[in-house]
Amino acid sequence: MIRGWLALGLALVALPGMAQVYTYVDAQGNRVFTDQPRPGNARKVELSPGNRMPTPPKGTPAMPAKEASPEPLFHYEMLRLLIPEPDATIRSTEGALIVSVTSEPGLKKGHRYRLLLDGQPTGAAGTSPVFALDNVDRGTHHLAVEILDEQDRILERTANQPFHMQRMSLAQKRRIKPCVMADYGQRPECPLAEKPEEESSILPFF
Repeated sequence: MIRGWLALGLALVALPGMAQVYTYVDAQGNRVFTDQPRPGNARKVELSPGNRMPTPPKGTPAMPAKEASPEPLFHYEMLRLLIPEPDATIRSTEGALIVSVTSEPGLKKGHRYRLLLDGQPTGAAGTSPVFALDNVDRGTHHLAVEILDEQDRILERTANQPFHMQRMSLAQKRRIKPCVMADYGQRPECPLAEKPEEESSILPFF
């Protein structure tokens, strides 16, 4: 019996493309398997479907698993600072400065502007193209603007643009515009302590 099943296994290995296998018992009592039908006591052997995968040709590289490609970044045709102009001189006692930017095309939905002063963000990114700065130190500084997408990726960035801040002292302001009577107590550089006494219009009696 064992010999018979062994013969069946060998037949299946040797004849993988056969459509049908037959078996019968010969005159010596041996179980025989063949691909040829035999009249008499031969019967068909029901074969279960194979589960073997075809072997790829030698030298064929294995296909790596596809990774989801990141969404390409959107690029703007133009991004620049409008105000102040390059190398502009700003005169402000408080060190105040208004910065405006523009882009082409306009800011896309979900994108934001971020202003940099000397390489550091001046605040949270937003959709407004106008920024108000105050208390900027005296001296030369550099401005740049970035456009960020929804994932905080930098889509565009301008080059550093210099400007010069001149913070005028009260004494300088008073030299430029001398105090008049109405200015005392109104302008910080014209304190009341320095207000001259008003001349009386009544003549003294003798």
